[in-house]
Amino acid sequence: MAYTMTPTPPGPVGSQYCVCKVELSICGQNLLDRDVTSKSDPFCVLFMEVNGKWVELDRTETAVNNLNPAFAKKFIIDYHFEEVQKLKFALFDQDKSSTQLYEHDFLGEFSCTLGMIVSSKKITRTLLLGNGKPAGKGMITIAAQELSDNRVITLSMAGRKLDKKDLFGKSDPFLEFHKPGDDGKWMLVHRTEVIKYTLDPVWKPFTVPLVSLCDGDVEKLIKVICYDYDSDGGHDFIGEFQTSVARLCEAQDASPLELECINPKKQKKKKNYKNSGIIIVKSCKITRDFSFLDYILGGCQLMFTVGIDFTASNGNPQEPSSLHYINPLGTNEYLSAIWAVGQIIQDYDSDKMFPALGFGAQLPPDWKVSHEFAINFNPRNPFCSGVEGIVQAYSACLPHIRFYGPTNFSPIINHVARFAAQATQQETASQYFILLIITDGVISDMDETRHAVVQASKLPMSIIIVGVGNADFAAMEFLDGDSRVLHSHTGEEAVRDIVQFVPFRNFRNVPKETLAKAVLAELPQQVVQYFKHQNLPPINSEPA
Repeated sequence: MAYTMTPTPPGPVGSQYCVCKVELSICGQNLLDRDVTSKSDPFCVLFMEVNGKWVELDRTETAVNNLNPAFAKKFIIDYHFEEVQKLKFALFDQDKSSTQLYEHDFLGEFSCTLGMIVSSKKITRTLLLGNGKPAGKGMITIAAQELSDNRVITLSMAGRKLDKKDLFGKSDPFLEFHKPGDDGKWMLVHRTEVIKYTLDPVWKPFTVPLVSLCDGDVEKLIKVICYDYDSDGGHDFIGEFQTSVARLCEAQDASPLELECINPKKQKKKKNYKNSGIIIVKSCKITRDFSFLDYILGGCQLMFTVGIDFTASNGNPQEPSSLHYINPLGTNEYLSAIWAVGQIIQDYDSDKMFPALGFGAQLPPDWKVSHEFAINFNPRNPFCSGVEGIVQAYSACLPHIRFYGPTNFSPIINHVARFAAQATQQETASQYFILLIITDGVISDMDETRHAVVQASKLPMSIIIVGVGNADFAAMEFLDGDSRVLHSHTGEEAVRDIVQFVPFRNFRNVPKETLAKAVLAELPQQVVQYFKHQNLPPINSEPA
């Protein structure tokens, strides 16, 4: 294919979803030798697919005379979980000083998604030539690392014998934390609450990102100022001191750190001035606030299951009016939803074997109704290979079942919940289960479904419901706890919101990627929320 130098594209659509930046390190092994008198001088070019075209994002330095280069230049990319981000890594042997790639000898290329790289953390793959054949024994290794300082600092502060500033009472003290800005001036980072009528305040513990407090540098000086609150905004200065996070961290629960609060004006005027009180650091802890990508890079697998509604309200799949009718383009709303969600999630499951279940149909040979059957008709092994396998099993089962009813969700929710419950016995952040239910209508077993969702909210599990057709989906909105906490029919509250509902009709005339973004937008925070609630760090996390 032709490679062209293209300016870096603007940020992808949906930048508000961006989780973070990822740094990719590139190494080559056994590259083709294109030079006659010496070895190749390789460099690597990174392309991203934008609107169906490969656009160059960046390139590494050239490694002179080296068939096994480890490039110092890193590629930095915005990572979007809910998008398929297709990347191509192409290696060239530099022959001239030209920026035009056709002027250099092609050494091979490798294409994949960013999701594939981050879910494996490090991959080594064969380089291919333009004709799809291997580029000799050439290999490429790509390693991913999240570019963020996820450390947070939690401080517990108090004061003792602070200066009295109010005429008729004691002071109303609060603290402000400042760091040096780029302009050399002090910049406010955090302000505590006001404690009324006391010279010995005890402030509530508070947590701030370490990057906010000291730019991640624990040795950097920070300034702490103590004021007496006045309702007119003219707060009275009590005193201040400078310190560093490293110094604050000397405070332990058993032995607090005491720092003198100094008023420089008083210090100059009064010979016997000691201080304007003591600020006590009762405890100081630095921990990591893990992100979704931390868990994925740590080896957490996303376990994907599909539940498909085969109730009679969908219509006869032989007729074009049916929601299960596969049109001449080979698709329908059920298939569109499976593709939109599945093609994202499949990158995060190493074996890409997904259970696909149906409900609400009569099955041969005795035509009993089932609300939890394998659409490949193999109950012992309901797994399909990749999203393509789900699509094939779905198309193959349609002629062999009778659409019936009712629309019961709870059996499939409980089915996946059983596996999620087993995963909790490992007590590691290794598996998180995602159930995609695609349905055309009203839930028949609402009480049982509410109970199943409330129980599932305690497990490493999320439920995505895509409503197809034009039915009334009020019950689905009710299950999606965005506006209120979901309760079971017995009154038990859901521990967290795990249901995301999206009506397909809102996405009929927009690019298919838009559905995936809407459906998967909440998933990263649901994964993080669950593992944090269980105090489970990523499997391979480093201490703060």
